[in-house]
Amino acid sequence: MPREYQFPYELRHLVYFREVARTLHFRRAAEELAVAQPALSRQIAQLEAALGAALFVRSRRKVELTAAGRALAERVEPILRGLAAVPGELRALAEGETGRVRVGFTGLAMATVLPAILREFHRAYPRIRLELNESPTSMQLAALAAGEVACGFFHPDATTPGLKTRELLREKNGVLLPADHALAGSPSLRLRDLAEVPWVLFPRTHNPGFYDRVLAAFSRAGVTPRIAEEVWPRANAVGLVRAGLGATFMCPSEARPLPEGVTFRPLDGPAPESRLVVGWSAAATGPEPALASFLAVAAPTRPLTPRRESDAGRR
Repeated sequence: MPREYQFPYELRHLVYFREVARTLHFRRAAEELAVAQPALSRQIAQLEAALGAALFVRSRRKVELTAAGRALAERVEPILRGLAAVPGELRALAEGETGRVRVGFTGLAMATVLPAILREFHRAYPRIRLELNESPTSMQLAALAAGEVACGFFHPDATTPGLKTRELLREKNGVLLPADHALAGSPSLRLRDLAEVPWVLFPRTHNPGFYDRVLAAFSRAGVTPRIAEEVWPRANAVGLVRAGLGATFMCPSEARPLPEGVTFRPLDGPAPESRLVVGWSAAATGPEPALASFLAVAAPTRPLTPRRESDAGRR
């Protein structure tokens, strides 16, 4: 055993000392501990010898703590309370009632399904701490592979080897325009109507699959997009649209509510599709208990039902 863990006394010595220090009476302490009084006295004598200090002043009338005894009592109480709490804490961890879960998410997740998931989860598991980190799909996949996050809300390009996923959202995108744009009054639009509109997108490296779906939709519409800016995070793209610098894509579930200065319009014909999944490691041993509790809320057996595009178009 390492030298720093070799003690000249045992846990029972501290338990016996604590009870005598609490009652300041050897007979009552012995009764509380269900031991014989002589045996209790021997244990206290052994502890005093091990520590090299008298812990009690005994007289025929009373028992008092020495200065060393008071100092030990102050130290022993939190130690014993902490040890007493260990079984319950370990059971709670094993049963997924406490712990910590690190979660990655994209702007689309936070704008659609994630707030409701967080609300329900915190109501069901108030003792589990979530550490949330906004990051694009590519960074989340790298973090999941490295074990830096336990699960992520991201947009898959294709299959995700080593991960289990559950789809939460799949929607055809519409377009977000400045509220004063000449086309803002149209009930719906086509990409070819937007041939002269500059676009605000995101760096392709963040989500190659969706970026390529965007270009494919333009190609099917016979339009070459004018990409004015590529920014991240998502809120920056919305801000640039509000500033009148271009348009961006948005799915209907993300379009409620909208900030002032922008308007959402559904797209007829070719349009890119957004896909949102929650993903976690496919390790054979299964997720950690706290993560399993989070997934029970975040990964329902059925995909969430998106809002109808016609509802979004009326806003």
